Amino acid sequence: NVIGDSFRGATWVSIHNGGGVGWGEVINGGFGMVLEGDRKSERRLTSMLHWDVNNGIARRSWARNEGAVYAIKRAMETESKLKVTLPNMVDDNLFQ
Repeated sequence: NVIGDSFRGATWVSIHNGGGVGWGEVINGGFGMVLEGDRKSERRLTSMLHWDVNNGIARRSWARNEGAVYAIKRAMETESKLKVTLPNMVDDNLFQ
C-alpha cells in the first residue's frame, strides 16, 4: 500500500513495526500529504486516496469479508479503470 501511495502523490510515506500489536511481528505503513489547494494537489489527492482506500478494501475482500466484497464491486462499478480479482467463495458444506 505504502509504495503505491508514494507513486500516486503522497508527500511522505513510512514503513514501521506494528507497535502495540506485537513488536517485530507486524509491519505497518503510513503516509502524509501536503495539500496546497491547487489542481496538482487535487489530482494527487484523488489518485492516492483512490488507490489507498480501494487497495485496503480489495485485501479484505480477498479474505472473503462480505462487506468488503460488496464495497469493491461497487467501487468497480463507479470507476471503470478499477479492476480487482474477486475471491472464489467455497460452499461451507464441502467442509463437513
